[in-house]
Amino acid sequence: MSESQQAGAIPASKNTAKLCAGKSVDLEKVWATLRSEALRVAAEEPTLRNLIHDVILSRDHLATALGARLARRLAREDMPRIGMEPLITGVFKAHPHIVHAASRDLLAMFERDPACFSPLEPLLFFKGFLALSTYRVAHQFWLDGRRWLALYFQSVASEVFAVDIHPAATIGCGILLDHGTSFVVGETAIIEDDVSILHEVTLGGTGKQAGDRHPIIRSGVLLGAGAKILGRVVIGTGAKVGAGSVVLNDVPPHKTVAGVPAVVVGVSTDENPAIAMNQSLDCSGQI
Repeated sequence: MSESQQAGAIPASKNTAKLCAGKSVDLEKVWATLRSEALRVAAEEPTLRNLIHDVILSRDHLATALGARLARRLAREDMPRIGMEPLITGVFKAHPHIVHAASRDLLAMFERDPACFSPLEPLLFFKGFLALSTYRVAHQFWLDGRRWLALYFQSVASEVFAVDIHPAATIGCGILLDHGTSFVVGETAIIEDDVSILHEVTLGGTGKQAGDRHPIIRSGVLLGAGAKILGRVVIGTGAKVGAGSVVLNDVPPHKTVAGVPAVVVGVSTDENPAIAMNQSLDCSGQI
């Protein structure tokens, strides 16, 4: 079974959604880098040694480290860490493609965010990464028919990280969720691989209709801070949505849109805006 099938990939329009396709990550190399960084940080900052030891140095794999970090952040009275951590780690061990997806998110944040100087930073501190990882756990529970547990994790993640992703939403790999605050994703939304998203973005519906009612975000898209994309619209491959825009209609591939309501203002000057992270509007007149 492919990673896309394992992740519950569903077709987008007439094309198959690009979900966790192509790029492979050497998890052993990622883990070795994280451990090396953890040793350095523990030596430089003694105050954080307990955290570093608990999450990284006492672990043998990214799966157990990520399980420990999420459990530390999400545990509460109604589900203490002693019960939550084995629950999360069990999901990672049973579905290793989820750890692979999380590692691609981790590297996306390290590679695209100029404020990130180590891949250890997202694992320890970036709530965008931790919220995405929590969604991946909740999504697996949803696929397994454990609806109430999936909704529980969605609710806790919303409280802890200020990020609200419905567990039925479909999200690919290599996602940069920068800052993350007030990011909202509806039930039938699809986000393909290698998308970059700033804070306060909403992928929402437009009313009370059932069925496919949330946006499809194709690969390589850059969504500016505060963008609101509403309804079953498609943001084409390599497109760019300006900050604060309200998108109500499809956006063609490699176009830049902005405004309320959003209109095409130019052609993206970058082949892959999500990687380039160039948030200019590209108002070149070549519309």
